[in-house]
Amino acid sequence: MRAVLMLTVAMCCHSLSAGDVINLWEGAPPHSKPGSIEETVVENWGVPCVKNVIRPTMTIYSTKGENSGRAIVIIPGGGYEVESFIEEGRRIAEFLSSEGVTAAVLKYRLPQAEISDSPWLLPMTDTHRAVSLMRKLAGAYGVDPTKVGVVGFSAGGHLAATVSVMPSNDPAERPDFSALVYPAVAPSDANREWLESTFFHRPMTDEELSDWDLVGKIDESTPPTLLVHSHDDDVVPISESLIWAEAMIEAGGDVEAHYFARGGHGFGPGRVEDGTDQWLGLLANWIRRR
Repeated sequence: MRAVLMLTVAMCCHSLSAGDVINLWEGAPPHSKPGSIEETVVENWGVPCVKNVIRPTMTIYSTKGENSGRAIVIIPGGGYEVESFIEEGRRIAEFLSSEGVTAAVLKYRLPQAEISDSPWLLPMTDTHRAVSLMRKLAGAYGVDPTKVGVVGFSAGGHLAATVSVMPSNDPAERPDFSALVYPAVAPSDANREWLESTFFHRPMTDEELSDWDLVGKIDESTPPTLLVHSHDDDVVPISESLIWAEAMIEAGGDVEAHYFARGGHGFGPGRVEDGTDQWLGLLANWIRRR
């Protein structure tokens, strides 16, 4: 445990964070190559986002009040081009920690060809690592190591779904439950074009199209899943959550879904005016029931 805890940095370098920052890797992260890009914070969709991540971390927010013994790794979205680390990261973690859930915001390497010959492996490798590290740190945060999940937004939802149905050889890297918030998961032409453009940076092979059919990989072993979406999402249609839910039901899986009439895409922690502010409370309740 002491070796793992040595990974802890005193405090986050970003002034908006109040969590413990853990470096995911000692030395060079796997599948990386030297590059000239530098991590920067930019504004996308009117909110701060991080891009060009080369040193992945997770920022852990301890529980306030009664500890549920649950932990969740938060995976911000951003189309695999940036990561919305405040609206789909810090604000989510602050709420969940106030509800007794240890929350860890993942800053993962984006699939950039400048830093890897296999860019599609970077986000998944970092997420597997984050889940595994959260389990190793469970004792330090009062977490049951068998109650560690993930929540992902949009592209982060694609990533959360990926690690849920494409597990590594190490069982410690597989989440115990998964929340997918307006996730991009369908085996559609639109998603193929998106993945080829931002994830693989080349045309996908027939084998990859089969391997990355995430919905087709759902079976009885798929972790319990919570789905959150809005009917008027014009970026990732609600049909993507609907087909995931249907596949979970057909496989005999544990699935719960909350769909809002309005909210669009990327509503993050939600808004009072369209009712999407209700979903975080529903998430916290669902996590405590895992």
